[in-house]
Amino acid sequence: MRKLLKYCLTVVFFQSFAISVYAQSPEIRVDLKQEIAPMAPVWAWFGYDEPNYTYMKDGKKLLSELAALSPVPVYVRTHSLLVSGDGKAALKWGSTNAYTEDRNGNPIYNWKIIDSIFDTYVSRGMKPLAQIGFMPEALSTHPAPYRHYWKPGDPYTDIITGWAYPPKDYDKWRKLVYEWVRHSVERYGQKEVESWYWEVWNEPNGHYWKGTREEFFKMYDYAADGLKTALPTAKIGGINIAGTRGKGAQEWTNDFIKHCISGVNYATGKTGSPMDAILFHAKGWPKLVDGAVRMDMAPQLNDIQTGFKLTMSYPETKNLPVIVGESDPEGCAACGMATNPENAYRNGTMYSSYTAASFARKYILADQTKANFLGAVSWSFEFEDQPWFYGFRDLATNGVDKPVLNVFRMFGMMSGKRLNVTANRMYPIEEVLKSSVRGEQSDIGALASKDKKSAAIMVWNYHDVDKTGLSENVNVAIENIPVKKATLTLYMIDKENSNSYEEWKKMGSPQNPTPQQILTLEKSGKLKSVSTKKIKIADNKTTVQLKMERQAVALIKLDW
Repeated sequence: MRKLLKYCLTVVFFQSFAISVYAQSPEIRVDLKQEIAPMAPVWAWFGYDEPNYTYMKDGKKLLSELAALSPVPVYVRTHSLLVSGDGKAALKWGSTNAYTEDRNGNPIYNWKIIDSIFDTYVSRGMKPLAQIGFMPEALSTHPAPYRHYWKPGDPYTDIITGWAYPPKDYDKWRKLVYEWVRHSVERYGQKEVESWYWEVWNEPNGHYWKGTREEFFKMYDYAADGLKTALPTAKIGGINIAGTRGKGAQEWTNDFIKHCISGVNYATGKTGSPMDAILFHAKGWPKLVDGAVRMDMAPQLNDIQTGFKLTMSYPETKNLPVIVGESDPEGCAACGMATNPENAYRNGTMYSSYTAASFARKYILADQTKANFLGAVSWSFEFEDQPWFYGFRDLATNGVDKPVLNVFRMFGMMSGKRLNVTANRMYPIEEVLKSSVRGEQSDIGALASKDKKSAAIMVWNYHDVDKTGLSENVNVAIENIPVKKATLTLYMIDKENSNSYEEWKKMGSPQNPTPQQILTLEKSGKLKSVSTKKIKIADNKTTVQLKMERQAVALIKLDW
């Protein structure tokens, strides 16, 4: 009887949701007195596969832009920091040659390339989320083949070579980490390195790890011991699992947490292992359906909800910082739309509206679970010397910013306290977790913040299916404004604004644009203010009317 009652209530809920969402014109209400929590900059985290892009021309340019748009230090995570090689960049490949051995097997440490990477971050006020991995050729138990030559369209597993195996000597592995951290403290200072986070490896439950679960825990223990010996106050966490919502991933995560709490430490023989943060991955799943891209936010948000709940299920971990080590619409940044047509969302406004709508839900999930949500790494950077708008999951192409980067510029203007939002066309979190955004009408919602002398409201018009929809007139009511006068600025990302991709298409999609065309593209890639005006506030409230295309994002900024 209880199950029947629960089913009936569920049906009534979703029927009511369908009536309320699909039958109404969009209305959004923000009360500046209804504070929820600090407006934590969980978005200010980025990552990428190819570490050697960091110090190249467009890599430096993009990192400068990311640092400039954020009011707090941006954290950056990259793979392959200990991989052997000549430092030449390639898709899904990178190397630093930090560790080699002489003919007698004695270690040789070379920090030149790693220094080039971390110098680029630190000089811009950024912080490494330093990944301890992958295995140097001289330490690998299965070193050959080592260098891969993967390209889009090749099997993904072609990237898995000798770097994915356990160390043949765990003491040398521990000493490598010790020397790296000691060198970092000498170069950047103890206080700086104490502000970083460290983590071991990437997705050990997937292709990236060719050892057993216990071998991974052993490798983690030895790495953590080397780190803490060099700098006892350094912060380390794990395990950056893939497919967090899956049963196998949850088993891995539970086993890792239990090992760190009460297991026998392989490196020290003592009980437990250092664990200063919890990290896991979250990915969506776009598909091509009837010739159109159809996004799927539900798997990504279910990964996050699962990771939050796992963290909160242990007294020892419930207060630890939680970092979503990779949080994206799908799983392969270097797979372009030429080989993966479902990735065609990446160049235009579908990526930007998805990003706005999904980050808002991450905050909601953190509120519901009470997780100590520190950051979500957008695995999206740039790909040096590649075709223009090739369809990689990147923030910029050939030094020109794509629409999605402007969402992060909007986030950068949101500070202070996060506010409660009432939106009659915003899909409930339960519905998005169940089936993403698939209704007849789009998801029109908002994320809002208030600081001492400003307020900001991000509004999006998002739908999973990449088809043109009617523009919507969105009414945004702002209440309890504490002043009589303010400056109202409106920023917009749509087909005509903050959109280098549409400008490029108007040019005829040139693969060799002229210098003048590049200047035009760079200008069109910046966040555009479509209006600024002084307004009078009557009765502590005002109303802003927006006309928003499907997949558009707007930011309403009030300053006083």
